[in-house]
Amino acid sequence: MTETENPKKAVALSYQPGTAPKVSAKGEDRLAEEIIALAQQAGIPIHQDEYLCDFLQRLEVGDEIPSELYLLIAELIAFVYVLDGKFPEKWNNMHQKIMEEA
Repeated sequence: MTETENPKKAVALSYQPGTAPKVSAKGEDRLAEEIIALAQQAGIPIHQDEYLCDFLQRLEVGDEIPSELYLLIAELIAFVYVLDGKFPEKWNNMHQKIMEEA
């Protein structure tokens, strides 16, 4: 397949605690590359999942993600928080215990 037949795609999500994540940008080809480049420059983690991206491409910019994706997106957001060294207070320093065992 050529790149024309299988274009690069990207979807950006924004999240504010207390609300559902929203599509903040989306695009194909050069626009997708620009979205990815801007995210990389800003230090925003990038998750590559062709099927999730295809599904999110169906939404419009500004749309909240559907409730069927809440758990999946919540897991991705939680993983990013952990990568950034952020842990919920309720974890009672669980991350320290994990790091000591590793």
